Amino acid sequence: MDRRSFLARAAVLAAGPFAGVACAGARGGAVPVTGDGPRGGYGRLRPVRDLADGEVRLHLPEGFRYRSFGAAGERLPGGGVVPGSHDGMAAFRGPDDTAILVRNHEVGGPVSAFGDPDLAYDRMAGGGTFTLRVTREGEVLRSRPSLSGTLRNCSGGPMPWGAWISCEETVDGPDVAGAGNDRLTRKHGYVFEVPLKGAASGRPIRAAGRFAHESAAFDPATGTLYLTEDNYHHPSGFYRYVAPEHPMRAGRLLDGGKLQMLAVKGEPRADLSVGHRTGGTFATTWVDIEEPDPALPAGTSRAQAGKAVGGQGRAAGAAVFARLEGAVHHRGTIYFVSTQGGDAAPDDDPPDGFGDGRGQVWAYETWSGTLRLVYQSPRAAALDLPDNVTVSDRGTLVLCEDGDGDNYLRGLTRNGEIFDFCRLEPIPGDPGAEFAGTTFGPGGHTLYVNVQAERGRTIAIWGPWARGAF
Repeated sequence: MDRRSFLARAAVLAAGPFAGVACAGARGGAVPVTGDGPRGGYGRLRPVRDLADGEVRLHLPEGFRYRSFGAAGERLPGGGVVPGSHDGMAAFRGPDDTAILVRNHEVGGPVSAFGDPDLAYDRMAGGGTFTLRVTREGEVLRSRPSLSGTLRNCSGGPMPWGAWISCEETVDGPDVAGAGNDRLTRKHGYVFEVPLKGAASGRPIRAAGRFAHESAAFDPATGTLYLTEDNYHHPSGFYRYVAPEHPMRAGRLLDGGKLQMLAVKGEPRADLSVGHRTGGTFATTWVDIEEPDPALPAGTSRAQAGKAVGGQGRAAGAAVFARLEGAVHHRGTIYFVSTQGGDAAPDDDPPDGFGDGRGQVWAYETWSGTLRLVYQSPRAAALDLPDNVTVSDRGTLVLCEDGDGDNYLRGLTRNGEIFDFCRLEPIPGDPGAEFAGTTFGPGGHTLYVNVQAERGRTIAIWGPWARGAF
């Protein structure tokens, strides 16, 4: 067993199991998973060549294959090029055994919007989404812009009525001080709905708040949209947006609802970023955000703009997290990650302020209001700064790393075991390359994932899933 596997297993033994029903996200009890072990039953990772061009981009277990596509800078048939900064993504069922992917591009600004400028929310914002139709083996059949003129589209979430909610991870705009912000024509920091057919309307859901949005996870039982906030070096919150009408009836997410922020009962402004043990539970409540889209005076600093919404919640007693990023719904539970949550590991860099941990995974039970800390990284070698997250049909989470060294796709099983599934081959000249946007395609045959890099791309991975924990 190598050092990384040993540390991962040691972390599991120290942390204990997920605690059955609550962490499984279902009321009927946990379903056993096969393939327990340091690598989830899939075996050691080995370099595998990309079927697109023969380059080694990933290290995968025996029997898995992959193909990359949609690289930044590629020419599109209708003109233009694929933008960079590939990030959050979701897969939907397409015709003839294909998948429809909606992919975010976390492009900052100000730069000119891609696609048709008449459809852009802000002509000087270069972020947005592309919608692609692809085969199970990553062959692109169609690719088109579907939302443009937005800014820093980080992650989001799939909606069961056939849409993607895309989240802007910024509060920039002409009212916020910052280089180039005076060139922006609209305020940013919102969520947008992207339908699978046609282009998005470009109308933000303002009542869902103006803050550094990261991910969105929808609970179909209640019609509630849960939202994470990625406030770098500042406290972040866990939110929910209750639309004025159940989105499954309305066929879309309506503006004009209520935004709320999670709080711990009996402990106002609870700091959940440090000092907690895996398996710990918290009874929760929700506090109202009275002004989800507050008016900001011209020249407001970015720091102040970033606290305008979350500060309201914390003043009312909302809980504090360290950089909330990926979120996913599974059988009545919202799983979400705190990228820099947890106590600083003894062999990592010395603590230098808020958010020195290597990552936490949380589970919020929508039916009970119970919050549970299901995993906490003891050190970077076990899990290093988790970001986007998805879940297999069997309840195993797939975590994208955004760490300082080698970045992995990690699996986290329902019995609390973490394992390495895929390692990203280092990209010469681009040490910041990371995984993002992981999502299983229809039927679970393919795991699609983005590589966010200077020349980012999307990758389709397939193989003997049933052999292990996924």
